[in-house]
Amino acid sequence: MELIRNFYEGFVFIYGCTMLFMYALLAMLSLRGIRKFQRKNSYVDYTKMLQSPLAPGISIIAPAFNEAVTIIQNVRSLLTLNYPTFEVIIVNDGSTDDTLQKLIDEFELVEIDFAYNARINCKPVKRLFKSTNTAYDKLVVIDKINGKSKADASNAGINAAAYNYFLCTDVDCIIEKDTLMRMIKPFMDEEHHKIKEIGEPCPECGYVHVKEDSIRVIATGATLRIANSCEIDEGVITRVRPPEKWLPRFQEMEYLRAYVLGKMGWSVINCVPNVSGGLGLFDKEIAIKAGGYDSKSFAEDMDIVTRMCTYMMDNKLKYAIRYIPTTQCWTEGPPNMKVFSRQRTRWGRGLAEIITIHRKIIFNPRYKQLGMVVLPYNLFFEFLAPIIEFTGIIYYIYLIITNQINWQFALILLAFVYFYSVMITTLAILWDHMTYQYYRTWREVLGLALMAFIEPFVYHPLIVFFALRGYFNFITGKKHSWGNMQRQGFGKKKPANT
Repeated sequence: MELIRNFYEGFVFIYGCTMLFMYALLAMLSLRGIRKFQRKNSYVDYTKMLQSPLAPGISIIAPAFNEAVTIIQNVRSLLTLNYPTFEVIIVNDGSTDDTLQKLIDEFELVEIDFAYNARINCKPVKRLFKSTNTAYDKLVVIDKINGKSKADASNAGINAAAYNYFLCTDVDCIIEKDTLMRMIKPFMDEEHHKIKEIGEPCPECGYVHVKEDSIRVIATGATLRIANSCEIDEGVITRVRPPEKWLPRFQEMEYLRAYVLGKMGWSVINCVPNVSGGLGLFDKEIAIKAGGYDSKSFAEDMDIVTRMCTYMMDNKLKYAIRYIPTTQCWTEGPPNMKVFSRQRTRWGRGLAEIITIHRKIIFNPRYKQLGMVVLPYNLFFEFLAPIIEFTGIIYYIYLIITNQINWQFALILLAFVYFYSVMITTLAILWDHMTYQYYRTWREVLGLALMAFIEPFVYHPLIVFFALRGYFNFITGKKHSWGNMQRQGFGKKKPANT
């Protein structure tokens, strides 16, 4: 018994120290990545990209299931993005409300004959619509049988996409006007240096680029933020505010930490674990060859990125996944505990699926950073973290009951972990504000940062509980409905006192 206890305590100590080290490393890498992005971006003139014939076309794919509350405003927002060549594909995934009828009435849609080529699997497509009004030439609406997942609807959109790149988003998202320009740039940066023959001058800059092996960017992502309580007018964010309600406010803090610190840090060493389903730009050719989205997966965003990376490595092709630190997408966070619990339980189940499905890649040196860094990190510090934390709490309770705890040491350790977590979250919030200043006042920034002090006692236990419930549902095979998120809508908000 003593041997088991010593082993467990030693394991938890090493595990905790490693996790703290990883957070510190990601924070430093993130700062480096943000500074590099700012230096590089300061020389970019995005207005020239709008006039460039070299800018590749992009298909925007937005699945919709019972989104009648927000569908019209959000489609209008998508149609007004600043980019020379793009289309908007709305996939009505068997909605049972009047989502489709609202689209037909508002955008003057008529059913058309369309060369739909089902290159990846999804539920059957019933009809396709285009507008009779030339103002909506960019809009395509697909009506299909419900596939019970966003992934299935996204596959239908990919099959209908006309361009070589597709941006997958949600119809509840508000996308910044310059998003397509900013997110396609990493792809164009690599394409710029793909010279057919060594010694051939680059047609743009005139210099000779000697490059035997080019890296292919297969996906890019950007920061997502919570739009709850922001001032919005006609699908445009006019005033950024932290969410007023405590649940969306915790999510805003969590998103900043995950994107500004986490994914930007991983991007520096080309180990991005996933590109968010709310906003991700993908190479369509590689996505199709990798099999598209898994319609049965509850973590479709991580699954498709993992399979695209696997495809590239199986074919000995060099790839990169890039992240940009600017906020390009605003999403409506779950407004109540019922919707939030369903979302996070689904995420927990999805993570368990990813670890199980791709288990043969973990610690497989053939898959380089994917097998030796990305998936092992997800296994130990994402998947196992709630389990170890829960068992640790049980163990602490046991020590207290049996009067075996060293209170002085325990309190010092708990205080250290507590303030370390507060520091990491505060760094993410401060770096984001000092770099881009989305919030107008320091009072709003500090109000959000103060949430970090109560997160370990209020929000984090919920995350752990719902993750464990997701694992349990996965192990027991309990059915989990996808459902919609009961949107509140992005109507014009009345300005509050500043």
